[in-house]
Amino acid sequence: MQNNLLVAIETNWYSFVTSIFVFGLLYYLARKRIGFGSRVLIGLGLGVAVGILFQNLDFETKGITTFGSIYISLIRMLVVPLVFVLVLNSIASLTSLDYLRKIGFKTFAWFLGTTGIASIIGLLIALLFNPGSGIQQAVPEGFTAREIPTFSEVILDLIPSNPISEAAEGKVVPVLIFAIFLAVAIIKIGSKNAESVKPVRDLIQSLTQILHQVVKYVIRLTPYGVFALIAGITARYGWDTLQELGSVIVTSYVALIIHFVLIFGGLVLFVAKVNPIRFFRKIYPTIAVAFTTRSSYATLPINLEVITKRLHVSPRIASFVAPLGASVNFNGCGGVWPAIVAVFTAEVFGIHLSLTDYIILVVVSIISSIGVAGVPGPAVISTTVVLTALGLPLEGIAIVAGVEALIDMGRTAVNATGTTVTSLLVANSEGEFDREAFNRDEDEEIALTAV
Repeated sequence: MQNNLLVAIETNWYSFVTSIFVFGLLYYLARKRIGFGSRVLIGLGLGVAVGILFQNLDFETKGITTFGSIYISLIRMLVVPLVFVLVLNSIASLTSLDYLRKIGFKTFAWFLGTTGIASIIGLLIALLFNPGSGIQQAVPEGFTAREIPTFSEVILDLIPSNPISEAAEGKVVPVLIFAIFLAVAIIKIGSKNAESVKPVRDLIQSLTQILHQVVKYVIRLTPYGVFALIAGITARYGWDTLQELGSVIVTSYVALIIHFVLIFGGLVLFVAKVNPIRFFRKIYPTIAVAFTTRSSYATLPINLEVITKRLHVSPRIASFVAPLGASVNFNGCGGVWPAIVAVFTAEVFGIHLSLTDYIILVVVSIISSIGVAGVPGPAVISTTVVLTALGLPLEGIAIVAGVEALIDMGRTAVNATGTTVTSLLVANSEGEFDREAFNRDEDEEIALTAV
């Protein structure tokens, strides 16, 4: 019988040696007190370099990507308890249900409003670049269009029926809703008899502190995880794929960058009235982690740290907006991407879209961004809903599948940034944004022990 460990080392020794060398370098930089965000970007750069090298040498990256998978698993370990405890603590600390309704309305208004704008930008850029022009590609064999959940299925999937079971299955939205119910009950009872709910509130606050410490342990691994993840992605995609669908990639990133710079930067400058350059510099750990992990949930722990410690938004606003944003805020996945794929598909299959179709596209994008909350693969579902609403062939999704992972990096970075911007806007409107602390740069670094 072969020893699995020995086989893995024999077949992927170069991956393990490379990983050990890079991890050693990143650890050395940490001991030299190089900033956390700088180490994340260094890990990203090293991942790109190693990925290109391994691809050219036709080396396997399985040994490296295993470390990336471990990092993602640790992040996923935190998601459900983190969302449950933070939402519960955030809402339960309020003294009025009116305040909850007010910040809830503002949060959803910004989420949906920016998603609608993202859809319009994606549509306009796609019409300008015409990414489907000249592409003749057969639908991949074995492709099966993803089934669109019915409206009743979507609603039922969001409503908690067995919170314990749904938490075990990693369904975040039902857990979030259950936490809101509990928190509202605590506020209601506490308004009549504060002493009766004091032990529960104390327990929640203690759990919050404990989870924050666990989050710090996992966040320290981010530079290593980012290196492993980006190396695997870079090595996976060759120039042939990039050249064939390069127009889709370029169109997507132009739209995402425009939304990122003009819309987010404009909201930060004109609504929150803060320096957008300083804002983006402060949140770049969130952007880097979102870009490499391609997961809003994986980015949630670091985003909470950034929002509270670098943007100086109050913890109760951050703890409400950030978990909600990871579940329902899809500027990139539900706004920009479906619009671009719709225009691309129409061009490839020679279907004319009218002004009415464009209006339907934007409206459906906003609605579907709510409906896919908690559904795995929100970008695929949102795109499926939009293509179906416009009567376009779902095969268009399969054609762009070869480069979707590359584009998903940018989409997720935009999603996570949108949540961060909304946290700032809501906190600013409620007087829970420390502007003076934000404008000071001596506290730029996230408070993490160097590891």
